[in-house]
Amino acid sequence: MIYSIVKFGDPVLERPAEPVTVFDDDLRKLIDDMFESMYEARGVGLAAPQIGISKRLAVIDITFKEDPDAKLVLANPEILHAEGKHTQPEGCLSIPEFREPVKRAQKVTIRAQDAHGKWYEKTGEDLLARAFLHETDHLNGKLYISHISALKRDLMKRKIRKLIKAGEW
Repeated sequence: MIYSIVKFGDPVLERPAEPVTVFDDDLRKLIDDMFESMYEARGVGLAAPQIGISKRLAVIDITFKEDPDAKLVLANPEILHAEGKHTQPEGCLSIPEFREPVKRAQKVTIRAQDAHGKWYEKTGEDLLARAFLHETDHLNGKLYISHISALKRDLMKRKIRKLIKAGEW
């Protein structure tokens, strides 16, 4: 099932998500649906709050279907270590058509559970590190625009309000 992506302005995006406590067939179906929804939206990461579900669950595939082994499930992820810095344009499926340069750590190690509840650690660099941080932010009720200047954020919010008024958001 392909879910609609929740857009900026929906309260589910701005509150911390609830921990995943049950690892069953329903959760695995949700994970499959999240990958399908992410691919349909042309994304490389998707957090459950972005489809209106307040769970600490995210999926990532920075290869966009090219490498099936690159598909990652992050349930209850924690950032263990972050180092280095790099700035790249960043976007979000919940804030379509907007991109801004965001400074993030270049190398990130996370600890998370897989679809069966098994804990694992993984280190990612560059785009994967950025995806770890971006999706974990979503699970903490933060959007990437919290990492840009207040001026740019206000301009973006103003443009979004105009789109909402025009019925285009």
